[in-house]
Amino acid sequence: MARPAIRLDAVLVQAFIAGALSFAHLHDLAAAAGQDGWKAWAYPISVDLLLVAAWRRLRSEGPSRLAWCWFLIALVASLGANVATAGFLDLEHPPAWLRFGVAGWPALAFLGGTLLAHTAHAPETTPEPDRSAPAAPESVPEPPAVTEPEAAQVPAAVESPALPAAEPAPTVPAALVDHARKVADDHQARTGSRIDTDTLRARLGVPPQLADAIAAQLV
Repeated sequence: MARPAIRLDAVLVQAFIAGALSFAHLHDLAAAAGQDGWKAWAYPISVDLLLVAAWRRLRSEGPSRLAWCWFLIALVASLGANVATAGFLDLEHPPAWLRFGVAGWPALAFLGGTLLAHTAHAPETTPEPDRSAPAAPESVPEPPAVTEPEAAQVPAAVESPALPAAEPAPTVPAALVDHARKVADDHQARTGSRIDTDTLRARLGVPPQLADAIAAQLV
């Protein structure tokens, strides 16, 4: 059996180089702020893990204020270290605010990681019906009884009013059905249960009728 050929991906190589440089800058900044030994190496790991956790939350559950907030905090921490180690700060005599920020980062990162791991994404809520509209009458009065002479004057066949035609089912593009199937498979893999129509509609951002049509094709 032939072994698969090892191919170098330029994007992965670039990502590895950029990650290594950012890791080194965070380590140098933490060491300059008084965090020596293993603590200086733990800071870049903490920043990168928080950045990855927030990005994974955005990819798996969609945009949310919580995930965007912690993604930007970790991104600013990483970019700030890259800029600070480029000669804009005197790392031989770091300012007090830098020492304060580095010392307080573990508590901030712990809070962000806990919220990202244990805060569920709130699904879209269905709007409540308008309670200001007049309520329907509880009972409808019965029509007066028709006597035999009056019944004789009633025509034998009375045409009933035509009922409105049912709205045709919306046409669902094949690409949208494939995307919905991937979303449903991902939901079942994570939760162990099939995705319901309301959750599918919230994840796809489509109207209720279109969501029902898509769910019918996923059965």
